[in-house]
Amino acid sequence: MEKKEFPNKWPEPKIKPAWKERGPKDGGRSKPSWISNKMFDIIKLVLGICLLPFVYSSSVAFLNQISYIDVALQNYFWAGVVTLVLVYLFIWEPTVIYERGHRLVEIIFSFFQPLVRFAPYLLPVYTIVLFILYLFLCIFIRDKWLMEWAMFFFGLSIAMHLVFAAQSIRSKKGDLLKSNYIFGFSFMYIISLGLMALFLNFLFKEFSIVNFSNEAYSAASSIFKAIFSQLFMVRS
Repeated sequence: MEKKEFPNKWPEPKIKPAWKERGPKDGGRSKPSWISNKMFDIIKLVLGICLLPFVYSSSVAFLNQISYIDVALQNYFWAGVVTLVLVYLFIWEPTVIYERGHRLVEIIFSFFQPLVRFAPYLLPVYTIVLFILYLFLCIFIRDKWLMEWAMFFFGLSIAMHLVFAAQSIRSKKGDLLKSNYIFGFSFMYIISLGLMALFLNFLFKEFSIVNFSNEAYSAASSIFKAIFSQLFMVRS
């Protein structure tokens, strides 16, 4: 009588290749990359700290220049900023709207991969679209209300960009030193404010992008000079 053979019910365990079993401790392959990543984080942290004086100086320069615009139009701009903040804090987070704008920028810059990664954080897409739309509408509409609503939505859109871009950068994992947030937000803030200043320069003769840049540079230079004079001051 022949002996019946039954199939093996429990499959033999698969043996993993030796390179898969190696970890950071025994393989040692990931240690150089870990060190380089930490060094890069430190460099970004230092650069981010160096950008902070420009964040302050560009804010002061922007406030100084926008004060030359008609007070009523200033109020519309700040009303847009306040509206976004109040809606975001107490009513609804317009995350869907921001993500669609984020996706639009990715599609526009899909031809160049590095821009796809950074452009959505740097470019206030809705502010840019509103500026182009205003230039088109003002050809046909000469009423004052168009400028008033444009200023309102300029304030709302730039505030939405800054709030959600900061939230996106801050929520990234693995940023123990906060280097990505400090550097990324500072750089994004300066670029966004500079673009807003450029748009206002085209719309108002009272707003000067040249004076904005000079004031921002001068104020930041004064801060750096004060810091270096305190650090390297020779005491008699």
